[in-house]
Amino acid sequence: MANKTPPDSARRSERSRRAIYDAALALVGEVGYSKLTIEGIAARAGVGKQTIYRWWPSKAAVLLDAFTQDVEGYEAGMPDTGDLAADLKFVLRASVDEFADEKWQAPYRALAVAGANDAELSARFVERLLEPGIQVYVKRMRAAQERGEIGADVDVRVATEMVLGPFAQRWLMRTGELTYAYVDTLVDLALAGLRPRA
Repeated sequence: MANKTPPDSARRSERSRRAIYDAALALVGEVGYSKLTIEGIAARAGVGKQTIYRWWPSKAAVLLDAFTQDVEGYEAGMPDTGDLAADLKFVLRASVDEFADEKWQAPYRALAVAGANDAELSARFVERLLEPGIQVYVKRMRAAQERGEIGADVDVRVATEMVLGPFAQRWLMRTGELTYAYVDTLVDLALAGLRPRA
């Protein structure tokens, strides 16, 4: 009698996890966050809902893991050409393109809304996605400060938020279109106030 290799439970679990992630991201784009359910995710993924509840406490937790699973690391940081304005504009223009991607918008908006009512989810979202990105800007601002491009007394964290806050507000609240011209203006106005005083 031939020996049968037992099924690899780790591989099966990883396949199920990937199917759940794909289902959550697809469904939030199709039906929106308010109509997204654990049952719907389970049915789309072809797993039992107890499988999902074994790994996650809520649909928001599933969506957070799905959305952040493939987020690229920020190890490369921001370009440093020696021109802070040009570097900020380059990265923010890339962000305009990213934020316009429909597949990216639905889960991000859903998590932002869910996080407004769930402090724990919000903290995890900030830790896993927002804060690493913010630190890229802070590091680049600090390098510019050390070269005298911005004032020595400037709080570089606050300076970063001066640039990123209006961007996020416009996109999240849909108060206007996100364009290259808009982010270029943001950078120019922010840096006008951050440069060293004569």
